[in-house]
Amino acid sequence: MSPEPTVDSRAWRVLSVLCFVYVLNYLDRQLLAILAKPIQDSLHLTDGQLGLIGGLYFAFFYCFIAVPVGWFADRTNRVTVLSLACAIWSAATMACGLASTYPQLVVARMTVGFGEAGGVPPSYALISDMFPPGRRGTAFGIFNLGPPIGAAIGIAFGASIAAAFDWRYAFITIGVVGLVTAVAVRLFVREPMRGRFDVNAAHAGKSGFIATLRMFFSRRTLMLAALGSGATQFITYGMGNFAILFLMREKGMTLHEVAIYYAIVVGVGMGAGMVISGRVIDRLTRRSKAAYATVPALSLVFAMPLYVAFIWAPTWHLSLIFLGGSMMLNYFYLSSSVALVQEEVRPDQRVMSGALLLLVMNFIGLGLGPTYVGAASDWFAAHGHSHPLQTALYTLTPFYLVAILIFLSLARSLRRDGVAA
Repeated sequence: MSPEPTVDSRAWRVLSVLCFVYVLNYLDRQLLAILAKPIQDSLHLTDGQLGLIGGLYFAFFYCFIAVPVGWFADRTNRVTVLSLACAIWSAATMACGLASTYPQLVVARMTVGFGEAGGVPPSYALISDMFPPGRRGTAFGIFNLGPPIGAAIGIAFGASIAAAFDWRYAFITIGVVGLVTAVAVRLFVREPMRGRFDVNAAHAGKSGFIATLRMFFSRRTLMLAALGSGATQFITYGMGNFAILFLMREKGMTLHEVAIYYAIVVGVGMGAGMVISGRVIDRLTRRSKAAYATVPALSLVFAMPLYVAFIWAPTWHLSLIFLGGSMMLNYFYLSSSVALVQEEVRPDQRVMSGALLLLVMNFIGLGLGPTYVGAASDWFAAHGHSHPLQTALYTLTPFYLVAILIFLSLARSLRRDGVAA
């Protein structure tokens, strides 16, 4: 086994800044789900309307704008793109707090999606140019701590603010923090040399928009990674956008309890999954690239019964225990898929390829998952089910099997590619 390549201290400092931006990115995205109950009571929304605004309406801009933004960032300064994106989504988050009607909230959330489209793909490419192969799994694992930290802070902060004052203050405060961060990113983060760890990167030209698009969608391994991630996110976003509402409505949790206990479970569960998966991937992919697929497939096998137990558990205390285990295992896919895509494409295609990965997996997961759960809950309620949201969450279970089969198919493709090479 070859020794681990070294990484300078500046790379770790920049990684911490990018992780903090991702914390804000995910926190802004999740505030709607965190504050679903008070928003629903204030604006008189149905589960279906919540599902649309947190799913399809948001994802339409988030997914499709990310592709041209990624192509643009591949040709310009990625740090500038990231800073501008952070400023846009932060201002739009403040607008969410000022919305007094459902259409106003829809427009504000779509603008948040527009801004966040330029957040994650440039960060993927910056990390790939600061960390060599063999260290990227760990780096992406640390970067992907953004969602659990953002979710945990958002839950603790957002629920506490909503319980003590009003849900609007949470959106406005987080938006102000994001605007300050956008300025700091532009001032203190420097653009690294593209492809510094890649062989022949200096001789690679700039790929055209259509050429990169065709490359991504014609590569079986890239598409399987995106589809497997999308099937997994259909579960994680479908459940995640309604988990707090479910725990409060069906299990009897209060906002104060959510701010403490649910925040701890999300932070520890998701965070452990990100860190552990990154280390495992870096270690196992030195022996076989198929580990990029077998690791998430195996984790989902163990996550499925824990997810069912989370919905079934008679008390919120027991439900949270099962939720923590399933969350840890649910998120093994993310670092795997991101690292695989970044290593499989040329340096001048990385931001756009990361955006295309997000397009596929977030349109399926973020766009359709919450939309489906909200619509299913409304349908079960209209047909007389006594626990419509609980029943709707149960119907997500078969998607575990879909994701597992896709990742196993990806493992076979990677093994075939290895033998051919």
